[in-house]
Amino acid sequence: MNWQQFLVDFLTWVIFLYSIVLLLCYIFIAFYSIGETRKYIRKSSFTDYSIMAVSEHTPSISILAPAYNEGATIIENVRSLLNIHYNNMEVIVLNDGSKDDSMQKLMDAYQLVEVPYVFTAHIATKPVRAIYRSSNPVYKKLLVVDKQNGGKADALNVGINIASNDILVCIDVDCILEQDAMQKLIKPFLEEKEKRVIATGGVVRIANSCEVKDGKIIRVHLPEEFIPRVQTLEYIRAFLLGRMAWSRLNGLLLISGAFGAFDREIAIKAGGYDHNTVGEDMELVVRMRRYMEEKKIPYKVAYIPDPLCWTEAPASFKILGRQRNRWTRGTIETLKLHRKMFFNPSYGVLGMISYPYWFFFEFLAPLIEFAGFVAFVVFAVLGLMDWSFFFALLVFILSFGFLYSVFAILMEVLTYNQYRKRKEIFNLMLTAFLEPFIFHPFVVWSAVRGNIDLLRKKKSWGEMTRQGFAGKKKN
Repeated sequence: MNWQQFLVDFLTWVIFLYSIVLLLCYIFIAFYSIGETRKYIRKSSFTDYSIMAVSEHTPSISILAPAYNEGATIIENVRSLLNIHYNNMEVIVLNDGSKDDSMQKLMDAYQLVEVPYVFTAHIATKPVRAIYRSSNPVYKKLLVVDKQNGGKADALNVGINIASNDILVCIDVDCILEQDAMQKLIKPFLEEKEKRVIATGGVVRIANSCEVKDGKIIRVHLPEEFIPRVQTLEYIRAFLLGRMAWSRLNGLLLISGAFGAFDREIAIKAGGYDHNTVGEDMELVVRMRRYMEEKKIPYKVAYIPDPLCWTEAPASFKILGRQRNRWTRGTIETLKLHRKMFFNPSYGVLGMISYPYWFFFEFLAPLIEFAGFVAFVVFAVLGLMDWSFFFALLVFILSFGFLYSVFAILMEVLTYNQYRKRKEIFNLMLTAFLEPFIFHPFVVWSAVRGNIDLLRKKKSWGEMTRQGFAGKKKN
């Protein structure tokens, strides 16, 4: 056997074994999530969320909504936040130096006037220009902060400084919440007695093609366009299967920046959001967990499988690529910052399971897949490819991916069943079939570009333009 054939065989078996281990992890995650989902649904059936909505004994919350150039959706989405059924709350909209008409729209729509406001700067941030309240008592829960541009993390740190309540709920201002979302998100803080709940996260769903009225989703539709539709499938897999399993293990490393709740005291002690990373949501969760592990304080990061938050997904490959590029850079930056935990038994599940999984199967997976593709092209050109083994492996992986997506769709139908038309379920399954050929290669390439941009020390988010929900309103 010459060295070329040896290299081909070696790389083939490395990729094969890596794929098998990854698929076994997916199988474990899929089935391990079932028990946690059933447990949550059973417990929730005994909860009267309407009592929590009006009770004076529920934890006080401060909703932090950073906004940058969100003029297309900001009025609709602030209205959505103000419509939340929860007694002890304030809504803090953080205008991060927007260059569009976001601030003017807020001032006109909510009759804002500048007010004196004293707060303690626990975390260093860019300067605050002004703080506004509404002259209309209907909007008494609303506080609007106009600050110098410093990025999302900096805006959220301003919110942490200004917030007056115990629990911070961080949300993207372009999101629309279910009316009982807050009660469900806060519930783990009330239930857990033995451990301190430091953060909770909820399911994020795709709002593209849904009907919106007065800041509420009044009718759910599967996205009509392919790119948002395949992201819908991706989110179902990630939230309904992946994060439920990690929640059961108490190994969650990520709470979506679109919607999550945090213990303000622990967030401040951990140092707030890091403005030097583009993955500030994941990094804060990891840092808070690391703080609790190092202080030897029992804690929990909880997860809610209910569809609580709806957001507009990128509808073009250009915007999607920017998003996935940024996600990749954020993941790598977080792993690098906290590399001390890698297979470190002092950090328990966090160091021995969660971190290694993210390193091997979130960070390395797209690089290994891309390297495998390059190797395939080279070996095919040189005539070194074992075609029978290649096609057998390809069919196996594609079949597994499709069945895994079908299982996620089945779990969605059996639990929260947001897409009730047979046509929508059929379209989801068709999307699952097409995903490996259209969507997945693009996501892998975006991740590779994220690695390249990180090496080039690129720090920008990339402009995330939105269409807004105006075209989907019901009159």
